Amino acid sequence: MESGPAIFTGAVFALFGSGLLLWTAVRLRQRAPVAHGVNPLTSATAAGLAGAVAVVLAVWCFTRV
Repeated sequence: MESGPAIFTGAVFALFGSGLLLWTAVRLRQRAPVAHGVNPLTSATAAGLAGAVAVVLAVWCFTRV
C-alpha cells in the first residue's frame, strides 16, 4: 500500500529533474540564457543543481519501494 505514493513521487521527481537538466543543457549548448536578467553562470548552476537534487530525490524515493 505504501509503495504507491513512493513510486508516484519518485516518478515526478525523476521526470522533473531529468527534464530540467535536459532543458538547461540545451539552453547552454545554444548559448541562450537559462534565465533572463540573471548572470548566465549563476542561473545555469542553480538550474543544474535543482535538477540534480530532484534526480537524487527520485532515486531515494525508488529505494523506499
